[in-house]
Amino acid sequence: MTDAKPASTEAGIPDLPTTSWAVLGMLSHADELSGYDLKKWADWSLQFFYWSPSFSQIYAELKRLEKHGYATSRTVLQDDGVRGKRMYAITDAGRAAAAQWVNHAPVEAPVLKHSVMLRAWLGHLAEPERLRGILTEHIGYAEKMRKLAEVDAEGADENPDWAYPGAVLRWCVRHYEAERDFAQELLADVDKLAAGQPQKRAPKAKGTRAS
Repeated sequence: MTDAKPASTEAGIPDLPTTSWAVLGMLSHADELSGYDLKKWADWSLQFFYWSPSFSQIYAELKRLEKHGYATSRTVLQDDGVRGKRMYAITDAGRAAAAQWVNHAPVEAPVLKHSVMLRAWLGHLAEPERLRGILTEHIGYAEKMRKLAEVDAEGADENPDWAYPGAVLRWCVRHYEAERDFAQELLADVDKLAAGQPQKRAPKAKGTRAS
């Protein structure tokens, strides 16, 4: 996924990629989080409406944030006293920068890259059963995501500190519900179109004559 860099709107606020602000924003929800914790948070919430970065991307952004003084880290030893994990915390400067970005940075319009709809748009080139299978699979995917978002939204409701993530997760439930319903309607349209198309004749074997 490409990561657009909106222009800074305030002197002193660096021009960071959106993923940096997403990671910094996740840090703003807790006292300390490890890279593993951040990945879990991304999979729990961000994946439904933005994107879930990989571990390597998360750690790269954490280094970037530390470089700018927006996050600090420390090593915490495990119970065995040998192994350690690195914990990250947002700084006051990081919280102020994140608030500045939320309130003043330009908001990019969402970019929809819907590969399923691209296949349907090229339906005149598609094999009917293959196109039907793609749409049916997408309906199942949308329903799966709706259920996952619903579970996570219910979990967010248990913690008052997650009121805003919970509100967004409830939006995600409605989004995937609509995506499922729209895909079902499109499938019905595709079935009508396929029924109205003349059947393609099978190619004649070489050497045969038309009767």
